[in-house]
Amino acid sequence: MVELTIQHASYLQATTNIGTPLILVVRVILFLRIGLDRKSLSHPQPSWGETLTATSFSTGPGGKGANQAVACARLSRPNPTAPSSITVRMLGSVGADEFGPSLTTSLQSSLIDTSSITVVEGQSTGVAVILVEETTGENRILLSPGANYSLLPSSFASVSSLGVPKPDLVILQLEIPLETVLQIIKTAKEAGVDVLLNPAPAVKLPEDVFKGLGHLIVNESEAAILTSRSVADVEAEGFDWDVVTSEFLSKGVKNVIVTLGSKGAFFQSSGMEKGISVKAEKVKKVVDTTAAGDTFVGAYAVSVVRKGGVVGEEDVKGACRAAGRTVEKEGAQSAIPWADEV
Repeated sequence: MVELTIQHASYLQATTNIGTPLILVVRVILFLRIGLDRKSLSHPQPSWGETLTATSFSTGPGGKGANQAVACARLSRPNPTAPSSITVRMLGSVGADEFGPSLTTSLQSSLIDTSSITVVEGQSTGVAVILVEETTGENRILLSPGANYSLLPSSFASVSSLGVPKPDLVILQLEIPLETVLQIIKTAKEAGVDVLLNPAPAVKLPEDVFKGLGHLIVNESEAAILTSRSVADVEAEGFDWDVVTSEFLSKGVKNVIVTLGSKGAFFQSSGMEKGISVKAEKVKKVVDTTAAGDTFVGAYAVSVVRKGGVVGEEDVKGACRAAGRTVEKEGAQSAIPWADEV
């Protein structure tokens, strides 16, 4: 889970009577998977029963939530030495192994508050095995959750479990136990805290999840699963995404975004008669798409807290720009840009 907090009354910037800028704090909290990415690049990708030699192999910090936290932190400030009005806090678990400390240190290097990350004895740190198609940058990912599944629903039954003071935005994925995610959403709604849900990996969700949900960001396959459609149907040429976004809005979601990879994104908010298509950012060369979606989420989240939850087309365009910069580099967190690189 990622937590973003801001003092909405005057969060942008206040000035004291001696002319010194006073930046008020925005807090974002992410409940998330923290893990190690083991990545191989090859062309072509192996078929079942086939063994190929990879072009390269790398190991680095990852996890969708962790990547989104890095994106929030980096895109909220121009560069690593600049101040930010946004505080990003991660809540998750690592195993009592050699990987946990290095992953936590990596998050701290992006100026993320890691004080709520716990070490779980007897569990391994989560791992993702990633296969990247070298010529297109497209990927396939297999997760081993490890310590990430130690986050229990009972730990998040009270408003205080979200942090004190309470955050302005909670960001969630589905890489921790589903029952825990559902409890966090319930608690956040009761506390009046805005929630951004990125339901990956996608599973069918209870209908009450969508009622009052501030922000839903899905890709094509996730949208298909959540609306009981086939992936082939939604990927067909000329598919009307208004049908999908309108369905989520009718269930109570306030803002819906479908990310469409190289085709950009589709956005609709409650009150909009029809959704709008936003073109993808032009890129020099697609190298690695691993963290593109997570960068999009982070960039959009920064806009959400800076604008008090009222977002529009320009914010989606900005998220597309940030994602475009990310795919031009190899890696996950290492590829995520700072704001002045977008």
